[in-house]
Amino acid sequence: MVEQTGALQGIRILDLSRVLAGPSCTQLLADLGADVIKIERPGVGDETRTWGPPFVAGADGEETTESAYYLSANRNKRSVTINVAAPEGAALVKKMLGECDVLTENFKVGGLAKYGLSYDDLKEEFPSLVYCSITGFGQTGPYAHRPGYDMMAQGMGGLISMTGEPDRAPAKVPIAINDVMTGMYASVAILAALRHRDEAGVGQHIDLGLLDVQVAWLYNQGLNYLTGGQVPERLGTAHPNSVPYQAFETADGFIVLAANNDEQFKRFCAFADCLDLLDDPKFATNPDRVRNRGHVTACVAEIIKRQSSTHWIEGLEKAGVSCCPINTVDQVFDDPGVQAREMKISMPHPLAGEGAVDLIGNPIKMSETPAAYNRSPPTMGQHTDEVLEEMLGLSEDERDKLRAAGLI
Repeated sequence: MVEQTGALQGIRILDLSRVLAGPSCTQLLADLGADVIKIERPGVGDETRTWGPPFVAGADGEETTESAYYLSANRNKRSVTINVAAPEGAALVKKMLGECDVLTENFKVGGLAKYGLSYDDLKEEFPSLVYCSITGFGQTGPYAHRPGYDMMAQGMGGLISMTGEPDRAPAKVPIAINDVMTGMYASVAILAALRHRDEAGVGQHIDLGLLDVQVAWLYNQGLNYLTGGQVPERLGTAHPNSVPYQAFETADGFIVLAANNDEQFKRFCAFADCLDLLDDPKFATNPDRVRNRGHVTACVAEIIKRQSSTHWIEGLEKAGVSCCPINTVDQVFDDPGVQAREMKISMPHPLAGEGAVDLIGNPIKMSETPAAYNRSPPTMGQHTDEVLEEMLGLSEDERDKLRAAGLI
């Protein structure tokens, strides 16, 4: 058995979630030391295993059964296959909960009640259990029983209406951002609930919905509407409250310019040899520039297009103005800053032809209890025997009988 290290060492999580929101939460907690046991349906597993291509390349160069999507959110976990839909399988899960601190799940509302594994079914027998449910719309409200997906939350929560260029159709964010953000909120909630449990001795039910999370992280755009009454519009890469702060075309590419306060804008004008702009009241302060966005942006765009990207990036950095390239994903992982921060890692994997898979690193840097990479994303059921023997004391013969009955 691989020993877990980190701040959450000693915390055990039974993870009945799949796809991205729940798995991204439990991967984060696993990186920080929690022992995460991923429960999967025998023969089927987490459906994202098949969400490809691309898939991990095997020793012969052929595709394996492990997709890149699955790899992205399942590091540092142990996979156990149990047929939760069978009473005997649900009973196994229930026995395992006696050794666990947290249960995470993303079944439809009421889905686990059919198996006697809802929070209400478990809270008296396991009063210290932290039970985290993730759904599209939460456990209550008029949409509770609807299935929910990331793009539905983006659409219903206003994000898509604000994303894209003003003269083109709305666009979604290409990452399943509500799944990821919900996973992060879930991580914070679980840690808070564990803190409460340690102090008060009782667990609780955490109820997270993707739509709620989308509304929560509208942040300044949501407050722009609630405060000013104006519905946010699509601005492309532009910022609703700061000008100039967006992508601009150069003589040979594109850059992001963030001259987003008055002092930075003055420094931009000095470097760009256009200090005369400051004599125009439309450019005087950030509120002036926001109110005159079209005129200001057009003038700045014309100036920036005269020189190369390198001219602006190197020159504005020296001038103390934020400016950067717009990298493609391959350029991101080649970036020396990204490499220095170890945001690309490699881990051994039993199916990988080269013996390892490349993964995205954890961004949390802690001086005393750093994130650790102890286990590659598990193959389906890879740890079934190990975990059932360790947690429940089941012998090889007992496990063989369960396997023959299709329960594991």
